Amino acid sequence: MSGAVMAERLKAPPGAGIPILQIAGLNVFYGRSHAVQGVDLTLQSGVLSVVGRNGMGKTTMCKAVMGLVPIASGSIRFFGEEIGGRAPAEIARLGIGYVPQGRRLWRSLTVDEHLRLMQRGKRGAWTPERIYEVFPRLAERRSNGGAQLSGGEQQMLAISRALLMNPRLLIMDEPTEGLAPVIVAHVEEMLVRLAEQGDVAILVIEQNIGVATEMSDPVAIMVNGRINRIIASATLAGDRELQQRLLGVGRHGHDETDGASGGAETGAPSPAPAASTGPTRVYNANPVIPTRWSQPVPAARIEAQARTISRPTLATLDGRSVGDRRGAPSVSAEPHVIVVGTLDTKGDELRHIRDLIRAEGVRARLVDISTSGRSAGGDVTPQEIALAHPRGSAGIASGDRGMAVAAMTEAFKAWLPRQQGIFGVISAGGSGATAMVTPAMQALPIGLPKLMISTMASGDVRAYVGAADIAMMHAVTDVQGLNRVSRLVLGNGARAIAAMARARIADFAKPAPARGGEPEKPLVGLTMFGVTTPCVQQVSKLLENEWEPLVFHATGTGGRAMEKLVESGLVGAVIDVSTTEICDMMMGGLLPATEDRFGAIIRTRIPYVGSVGALDMVNFFAPETVPERYRGRKLYPHNPQITLMRTTAEENARMGRWIGERLNEMEGPVRFLLPELGVSALDAPGKPFHDPAADAALFQALEQTVRRTQTRQLVRLPHHINDPAFAAALVQHFRALHAGRRRERAGGRA
Repeated sequence: MSGAVMAERLKAPPGAGIPILQIAGLNVFYGRSHAVQGVDLTLQSGVLSVVGRNGMGKTTMCKAVMGLVPIASGSIRFFGEEIGGRAPAEIARLGIGYVPQGRRLWRSLTVDEHLRLMQRGKRGAWTPERIYEVFPRLAERRSNGGAQLSGGEQQMLAISRALLMNPRLLIMDEPTEGLAPVIVAHVEEMLVRLAEQGDVAILVIEQNIGVATEMSDPVAIMVNGRINRIIASATLAGDRELQQRLLGVGRHGHDETDGASGGAETGAPSPAPAASTGPTRVYNANPVIPTRWSQPVPAARIEAQARTISRPTLATLDGRSVGDRRGAPSVSAEPHVIVVGTLDTKGDELRHIRDLIRAEGVRARLVDISTSGRSAGGDVTPQEIALAHPRGSAGIASGDRGMAVAAMTEAFKAWLPRQQGIFGVISAGGSGATAMVTPAMQALPIGLPKLMISTMASGDVRAYVGAADIAMMHAVTDVQGLNRVSRLVLGNGARAIAAMARARIADFAKPAPARGGEPEKPLVGLTMFGVTTPCVQQVSKLLENEWEPLVFHATGTGGRAMEKLVESGLVGAVIDVSTTEICDMMMGGLLPATEDRFGAIIRTRIPYVGSVGALDMVNFFAPETVPERYRGRKLYPHNPQITLMRTTAEENARMGRWIGERLNEMEGPVRFLLPELGVSALDAPGKPFHDPAADAALFQALEQTVRRTQTRQLVRLPHHINDPAFAAALVQHFRALHAGRRRERAGGRA
């Protein structure tokens, strides 16, 4: 059958009642290993989730449908047509898209190049343009390479690549694996929306029960190469015993803590559920590690090996129900350092850190954020942390590891800032512990010592540090047991945090400086890039008698750091000279802002003075790393490691519109100054980036977009950004906006 004929088949509507995918009696072997054993599965429409542990045959079933592995027997029908035994390319042309586990993108191709490569002509409903409408995040990243995308963005691109084949069926293997919880929720919503549009059905292979039950109803459960049952999503989500028995999640018999009580109700209902204090039977449905070839364990054997415990259940703490702890008094506000981590796996290492801190004469408090349910002897237990979760502790005790980790991360982030007397926080672990602890560290005030000893510290740590002052120390070896190397590294970290905490305690003990009775000068944040340095230096000089300038290097994190301090209330004024991070955000450079640039100004409504500093350049590494699509552009070697690219009039117009819309969202007073003679040191007559037409496009887009009012104004000036007159104008407008506030502060002191 020719590809053209098969493509025509996609346009023919299926007969009424014919399933999209029907698998019957499917058997697949790897040598003598029987990987898929008589699978029967039907997808009528919409989304169907298949869940199961590792090694149960889920991926092999997907590969069999796609023709990637030979089938021994059975039938695979797509809209009633047998496809078993056909070549993978032929099956794909029939209308089945496949998103394999691990995404498998090309690192060197941009988003747009991925999509153009996969486009199947003009006849299909899915085109790159429609992809960008459905996934606007990809439109913003269209110039980024596959290796420059986040995990969620990579998953969107992998899905989009499959959609450009214009499939009627999309098969996705572990689509949420390795993604952050917020991205997992976005992928869920995205896939359900695609199915609801009606032109594609989706078969999802998942280990995350929460994702599977949210996406489809019912859910198929695969055990040892067979479809064990197809069950209502609500039933599976609410039955932890069934999850543990069939999927190997939840509590196991070898755990050294309490299982959830499962006894029948015997008495009259009481106003509040009481924790069971009597004996509890704990069953282990998997006395040996299961494989896809394991046989079901006889019930008699499970019963014979069950054990009885009489300790409090997970819903209790110190023998009292969790509800009794909500009003418990907080711990003493004595100065101390928090030592936090997963004590069930890193207990020896974290206790070693705690003991060394105490040996330095600093109090230490050991906090356990384990999700296994085992009590490991911390000063603060996981159950106590769980109480801080905004939606209660149910997610941490859900039995699903991914949900439990995400819930514990959120709970610890809510718990930590509420504690009193903290003078430092330290943790040690791998990628999991680092991802769980650092969001809470980011929520702490700037200046409070924060140290993360991590196996991830030698790579890209932007996601862990954010705009906070978190110190990352490379663990060198894995954080798995104490040895001569780990003792040295952990010891250095422990002594460092102890020294930082002692210094902070000493600072707090000092009396406030008198300074002749004058209060400290207020803080003003300024953004600077190398090519706007003269402007920022002149502004700082003009303001230094009245304000204390804080200069932030506009490298992506610099803008975020300034806005973090604005949102915290520490910085109440800004002169945002260098908004250059927006160039890298929109053109795929190295130093991008986030889409929330200006967000703190919008939310706090403080007066805003800004400009277009260095909006003429995008940053890349050495010249050979500049993306192919930009190779013909005007480039300038800033130094051997950094190459600058001049922005075009079209790019400047896009940036002008984006900035203008953000300025329109600001409800506080706004003055945005436009230097007509150049926006950077390289954008001046005789300099390599001098391009008056490109600058004019930027200014025109701003003027057409910004809704000017009495409080929101654009100010065009016949100066270069580094001219003294331009710096003086910035300060003049800044003083005018803050004059009333300064008078209010002076009146309050009088």
